[in-house]
Amino acid sequence: MPENNNISFKGENIHYRVIGEGRPVLLLHGFCEDGYVWDHQIDFLKKYFRLIVPDIPGSGLSAFNKQLVSMDDYAKAIKAIIDSENLVDTIMIGHSMGGYITLAFIEKYPELLKTFGLFHSSAFADTEEKKATRLKAIDFMKANGAQAFVNTSVPGLFTDNFKKDHAKQVDDLIERGKNFTADALIQYYHAMINRPDRTSILKNTTSPVLFILGEKDNAVPLQSGLQQCYFPSQSHVNILTNSAHMGMWEEDKKSNNILLNFLQSMD
Repeated sequence: MPENNNISFKGENIHYRVIGEGRPVLLLHGFCEDGYVWDHQIDFLKKYFRLIVPDIPGSGLSAFNKQLVSMDDYAKAIKAIIDSENLVDTIMIGHSMGGYITLAFIEKYPELLKTFGLFHSSAFADTEEKKATRLKAIDFMKANGAQAFVNTSVPGLFTDNFKKDHAKQVDDLIERGKNFTADALIQYYHAMINRPDRTSILKNTTSPVLFILGEKDNAVPLQSGLQQCYFPSQSHVNILTNSAHMGMWEEDKKSNNILLNFLQSMD
């Protein structure tokens, strides 16, 4: 059974689950999500690893914290979980925004991680075009609220085929958007806009790094994702040919096996 835990960080609650036993693996969800997006992976991997699955502050059951304004701040929040659980040699896998936090974390606390993986994520900073798109979205949320934004943005994370064949899953993710405040989503976007280029982390790491890319991903386009795969001395590169930005759902079985193979190779 999952162990539900809560800790206080800077005066606000952070919720996380602990499932399974073995080497610790921390799964960090992305923007407009919570830890529930990893449930397919949890069911598969819990036989092999001790999984730590937080809700990033402002998502799921973790309270919004107005004091957190950068990826570094979110990394500090994740460190509070690792400290509370006394984790060593942890492997961190970050999806999308969770990957940005992962990179900030390993920059600040490299001694706490065995290695890491980027799942539909990037070490590059936002382009000026991407920043402008996020600023427009912030204006939209200020005018229309978080739910209206979630309604329009979440479907774009999936391929058309997945939306047609798995409409309920997409609708469920949209429904969970009711738990978000505009303040939380705007805070995330500002943190994304202001995050620095962290390709130096990839260039300097001596550990193998996992990359999972979606061939049809519009949020982290395949070619952009492939460019960063050349930076580490050891890269495990995997392309999900039928996925956009949500490969953990769109190709869950393939994603599960990619994760298992990489994680077991670290023993």
